Amino acid sequence: MIKTPLTITLSVILTAASWLPVMAQSTAEVQKIRAKVQTLAASKDSQVQVKFRDQTKLKGYIDAVEPVSFKLRDPKDGTSQSIAYAEVESVSKAGSGISTKTWLILGGVAAGVVTTWLVVKPAVCDGGAQTRGVC
Repeated sequence: MIKTPLTITLSVILTAASWLPVMAQSTAEVQKIRAKVQTLAASKDSQVQVKFRDQTKLKGYIDAVEPVSFKLRDPKDGTSQSIAYAEVESVSKAGSGISTKTWLILGGVAAGVVTTWLVVKPAVCDGGAQTRGVC
């Protein structure tokens, strides 16, 4: 009769002890996710992508950062959803392509190069009379 309660108690203790490293690792990951969310929340206008542990993904804007969760606002319908840090595998800035500002700078540089070529070439080539260099 004593064997059954002792076996159950020992089983519970071993199971609890096996979860301790997982919980500690999980806590470190949660702290890392929380820090990343707080960093990304500083810029309200940037969209983020949340990847969950079950490999699903969501995109939206971070509305609020709380101790155990954060609120993600859907860009399409504006509804907010509370997401626990423990459910999240990673958080990153969405749309990692080239920004509009970068495209504008590249377009300005290209326009400047074309304009310079159209202005400088005739001056250097003296109306087409010289045949050296770029002429």
